[in-house]
Amino acid sequence: MKVLQVVDGFGWGGTKEQVYLTTRELKKKGIDVHIALSFQYKEMVEKLKPYNIPIHFFENHTKNARYKWENYKRLIDVVDSEGFDIVVANSPHAFDYVRVASLFWKSKAKIVNVKRSGRIPSFISKYLKYKRADKIVVVSKKVAQELAKVNFFPEKLVVIESGIDLERFKPDISIRDIKRKELGISPNTKVFINVANWQLQVKAQDKLIEAFSVLKGKDAILILVGLDTDKYAKEYARKFSIENQVIGLGFRQDVPDLLNMSDYFLLSSNLEGIAGALLQAMATGKVCLSTLAGGIGEYLIDSYNGFSVEVGDFQNFSKKLEYLYNLPQQDYEKISQKAIETAKNYSIENTAEKYIKLFKELTVG
Repeated sequence: MKVLQVVDGFGWGGTKEQVYLTTRELKKKGIDVHIALSFQYKEMVEKLKPYNIPIHFFENHTKNARYKWENYKRLIDVVDSEGFDIVVANSPHAFDYVRVASLFWKSKAKIVNVKRSGRIPSFISKYLKYKRADKIVVVSKKVAQELAKVNFFPEKLVVIESGIDLERFKPDISIRDIKRKELGISPNTKVFINVANWQLQVKAQDKLIEAFSVLKGKDAILILVGLDTDKYAKEYARKFSIENQVIGLGFRQDVPDLLNMSDYFLLSSNLEGIAGALLQAMATGKVCLSTLAGGIGEYLIDSYNGFSVEVGDFQNFSKKLEYLYNLPQQDYEKISQKAIETAKNYSIENTAEKYIKLFKELTVG
């Protein structure tokens, strides 16, 4: 079985993390997996280098890249020359490339599209684009239900939850004081953390900062980690006079250490698939508070392994933030342990096994 993972652009976030992890695990499990990338994507190349995964460069990721025929032509040549059984498009833009290229390639490769959110495509997109996929992977049961409800090819939908790397994301109390000293944070300060690239419409960090202002003047800080958080977090915090309690660190490679340094994880999203960052925080034993976006409610159970509110209910979010601040240590430890146990069900190894099962079903006969 020969599989091509296709990903567009560069940088890092939830989608790119999943592409890296699934590609790595498929290789470990004996699948002949290749990856097609943009010429500019040095970070993915470096991460995959230890696993000897063949890399094919097809996209020159410049302005209007999707309108340049040479990008499609390179992808066509890759598919035809290598004889893949399966081509996986890992994002909407990656699927744009795969969809058009498939009109011209000679290959009989099956196409799998990975849809990581519950956004409903337009009528035109549904039939001109998504109809071409042999299977559409969604990352939670809730997303599958939402798509099936509007008759979005229910016969093609397959639920494969995103996985986390439990070797990286696990409790490590030894790092707590070291990391806090590095960042100039007192050992006794209660640290709340959010990990998400700065996207207000999707991740709602502006609402998160406003909700956090309920703790103004208390010995607590909010750390935001992710692309552009270092540019905008302070600006929003200043509106609520809590700029001294909010830190934007920007994109970081040391997320496991930052989670282990913190006490609580907060997620304020309006839209999610399954929220890998939340599962990573649970795996490190953080007590988490999150909106119930996407498939989060499938594993986060209020007052059992974390805390939750409905999407957009930031009044209740603020109340629960105060509750977390005053949470007794005994209750914290019970919820922390339940969070760790829950996260173990979402290992990247389990995710890879489900992909292999799907690939075998598509290629039999």
